[in-house]
Amino acid sequence: MKKVRVLVIRFSAMGDVAMVASVLRELSAQHKQIELIMVSRPQFAAFFEGIPNLIFHPIFPDHQHKGPKGLWRLFNELKKYEIDYVADLHNNIRSRILTLFFKTAGYHLAILDKARHRKKELTRKRHKIFKPLRTTVERYADVFRALGFSLKLNHHQLQREERPVPEDYHTSLTSETIKIGIAPFAQHPYKVWTLSHWDTIFKTFPASAYTFFIFGGGKQELETAATWSAQYPHVYNTIGQLGLTGELDLISHLNVMISMDSSGMHMASLVGTRCISIWGATHPYAGFLGYGQSTADCIQVEHPNRPSSIYGNKSCICNGIEAIELVTPQMVVDKIRSL
Repeated sequence: MKKVRVLVIRFSAMGDVAMVASVLRELSAQHKQIELIMVSRPQFAAFFEGIPNLIFHPIFPDHQHKGPKGLWRLFNELKKYEIDYVADLHNNIRSRILTLFFKTAGYHLAILDKARHRKKELTRKRHKIFKPLRTTVERYADVFRALGFSLKLNHHQLQREERPVPEDYHTSLTSETIKIGIAPFAQHPYKVWTLSHWDTIFKTFPASAYTFFIFGGGKQELETAATWSAQYPHVYNTIGQLGLTGELDLISHLNVMISMDSSGMHMASLVGTRCISIWGATHPYAGFLGYGQSTADCIQVEHPNRPSSIYGNKSCICNGIEAIELVTPQMVVDKIRSL
């Protein structure tokens, strides 16, 4: 069987790159002859570990690959792989410059359709067209289909992998409690549930029966998670403790993940862990629900103003409050109790 090499481009954001990994797992399983060259930021390499016939090539957009000259340097690096096809799953300025180099050199390529017009129809205030859009993972798959590869996504939760137990969390993970991951932060503020609500959650579910693990964020979020960890004996902070591979290992041993519409949901999908997600300004109809996750596990309150945003960077006022605050702590408590 003749091997073919496919260059796959997706530089960011974290959740979008994680969704690419879910698609590539299925593509690799259905096409044994494909060798994949994945180009993304080095911190996302862990998402692609274990995918057969995949080489990860990092891009450093702030250093040697910065600007058109840097992308030309990247182009010459990638040519050495003797690529047959180019799949641009990003379709931003940087990726378009890179794919232009490949197109000019005669490579066969396909580019992601982001359906920007349809997304505007879904999020505009007037004459909103409130219908589910094609999912992002299917749009990724469409790129490979355009290159001539058949690809059928099953949209089922992946079977859990046997991943190691992070050493520092062995005791907490082997206790006879329900293990719940919490990813309470997001890049954009209108996707973040009021943080004080989590105190209600931690107080409602006792340490004798529940253990919580906090994921994601930078310095400010680390301080919040550390405060929770100090205040509640059954809450553990993982921010800055494990690295991406270790976080995936830990998530794989949880009973459930609770996340905003953010990368925590997509990381849960990568390791086959069920995820309860909380939605406000954004909406699952935009196509970003975690791969294999269920809409029944989306906690949201429908309102004519929702969604106002695809990425959560625009306010969505519903009945005088931000859309995500339509979700009450009791709704989350009830969902956890139903597990």
